[in-house]
Amino acid sequence: MNDHQSRSIHRSYSRAFAIGIGLNILFVGVEVVFGLMANSSALLADAGHNASDVLSLVFAWTAAWLATLKPKGKYTYGLRRTTILVSILNALMLFGVVLVIGWDAIGKLKDPEPVAGTTIMIVAGIGVVVNALTSLLFFKGQKHDLNIKGAFLHMAADAGVSLGVVIAGLLIKLTGKHWIDPLVTFLIVIVIFWGTWRLFIDSLNLALDAVPRHIDASKVRQFLLSKKGVKDIHDLHIWALSTTQVALTVHLIMPQGYKDEFLVELEKELDQKFGINHTTFQIENTEENGGCITN
Repeated sequence: MNDHQSRSIHRSYSRAFAIGIGLNILFVGVEVVFGLMANSSALLADAGHNASDVLSLVFAWTAAWLATLKPKGKYTYGLRRTTILVSILNALMLFGVVLVIGWDAIGKLKDPEPVAGTTIMIVAGIGVVVNALTSLLFFKGQKHDLNIKGAFLHMAADAGVSLGVVIAGLLIKLTGKHWIDPLVTFLIVIVIFWGTWRLFIDSLNLALDAVPRHIDASKVRQFLLSKKGVKDIHDLHIWALSTTQVALTVHLIMPQGYKDEFLVELEKELDQKFGINHTTFQIENTEENGGCITN
């Protein structure tokens, strides 16, 4: 994805981010109020989860905007890597949410308190609708932008968590077992922690310039070696410029030289096959080193 495409997608989904953030802020307020009224850890846990998601959407929206700014001054790559820094910040924030929610659930599991099952069902049911509608706002864009895909998956997962809270409310109403509420809270905590851990590791790897998880470096190497005229390669590096853009630099040993069409086609194929969209090639032959070609 080039800079023009990034700016186009950001403009197209700015409204979706705004609507999603607005809906979720309203719902978090509803969950907190009724969670306290119903004395439900599960509702408060879901509220905490949704509150973190609101911040995630805000961060993703802001980072996506920063990534579209043109490079200037000492920031020769622009501010694209803010998307990675935001991912790390989001993960750390979610870890804090998990600790707070888990601590509250432990207390209520030791000493279960009466909870209003009907209220839990109604409020969580609203959550299913809100999160499902929000996820649909990002459905089409998920195929082109990892940030938007992340927003879609996050909201879809939240709809599933809210559905779990609805089921908990129903079970409490049918059985009268109040320990079901903190038990469901722990299940929510596990879901949040699992997703957060993966987000944290992926973000940390990107910050350390590791090869993005969706790219197999060995397959990229084999692909480059398979191209006509390429005898060998060295100094192959693949890293993330942002959560949506991947860069590659490589030295290609081509004894017979090359034509400009070869590099143009190679650039297209790397983008189509691997999602690598910022490439720099240095062509070398047996007699002398060639120039450095950037796309």
